[in-house]
Amino acid sequence: MSRVRACVKRFLVSEDGPTAVEYAVMLALIIVVCLAAVSAVGSNANGKFNKVRTYLS
Repeated sequence: MSRVRACVKRFLVSEDGPTAVEYAVMLALIIVVCLAAVSAVGSNANGKFNKVRTYLS
């Protein structure tokens, strides 16, 4: 049991934990930006395809 406590204490004291959290937050922000960009491009492409469809009809 003391070995588990030592591992937990070492994890809490080490700098790797906060660094991993920072990387996770940055990754989440990058994913949100990418999703917003893909959504915007998709909306614009959908508008263009609708214009072409109405022109061809």
